[in-house]
Amino acid sequence: MFSGMDGNLKKLLAEYADRYETPAFLAGDPSWFMHQVSGNANREATAFVAAGLSFGARSQFMRKVQWLLDRAGGDMDRWVRRGGFSRDLPRGGEKCFYRFFTAGDMNAFLSAYRGVMEEFGTLGEYVRSSADGTGLGAAAAICRRFSGGGGVVPKDAKSACKRVCMFLRWMVRAGSPVDLGLWSGFVDRATLAMPLDTHVLRQSRRLSLLEGSSPSMRMALRLSAALSEAFPGDPLRGDFALFGYGVGESSRGKAAE
Repeated sequence: MFSGMDGNLKKLLAEYADRYETPAFLAGDPSWFMHQVSGNANREATAFVAAGLSFGARSQFMRKVQWLLDRAGGDMDRWVRRGGFSRDLPRGGEKCFYRFFTAGDMNAFLSAYRGVMEEFGTLGEYVRSSADGTGLGAAAAICRRFSGGGGVVPKDAKSACKRVCMFLRWMVRAGSPVDLGLWSGFVDRATLAMPLDTHVLRQSRRLSLLEGSSPSMRMALRLSAALSEAFPGDPLRGDFALFGYGVGESSRGKAAE
C-alpha cells in the first residue's frame, strides 16, 4: 500500500521528467507521427490510429503506422473520413495486417472511426459531448464507441487500456514538447490514468509506488494518484519520469556488469 512520497523521491522523479520530456523523446516513439502532419484534426486522427497499433515491438508497429500514413497521403483525417482505407483494408479481409489484427479488423476499426467523424466531426467532439471531463470518463466513452471496432480498442475501461490512456495523455496535456494538448479545454489532466504496461509496473514497484502485477484501470488510477504527489495537477508528467528512471536503472545495471 502506497503510504506517501518522500522529498528525495519527488526530487528524483522531477529530475527524470525534466530530462526526458523533451523533443528528443519523440525519436522512436509513436507520438512522433502526430508531429509529422499538419492541422489539428489530422494530428488527432494520426495520433489515434498510431496509439491503436502501439503494442509489441516498436520496430514492427512503427512500420505499420507509417504504412497507413503513407496510404493516407499524410492526411489520416481525410483518408478515414472519405473511406479511402477500404481499398487497402477490405471489409472482412482475412489477410494478417499486424499481429492478431487482420485487414478486416482494421477496416472495422477505421469504419467505426469514420462513423464518429460523420456524427460528431472529430473524436474530440465526441468525447466532449459524451464524457464527463475526466480521464476515466473519456477512456470509457472511447471504449464504448469502439466496442465493435475489430478489437483495436478495448471493449471497456476496466482493463488498463494502456493505448487509450497514452492517446489521452497526448491529447490532454498542454504545454509539452511531446503531448499536443488538443483536448485540454474539456478533459482535466489531473484526472488522467497512467498508461500502464509491464515496464511502468516494474519501475513503479521498484519505487514502492504500486503493489501487484496485473494491470487494470484501478491500478492505473492508483499510480496516477501516487504520482500526483510529485506532479500536482499533472500526474502523467510522471510517465516521462518513470521512463527515465527505467533508462537510468538499465544504464547502472550495465555499468555494474
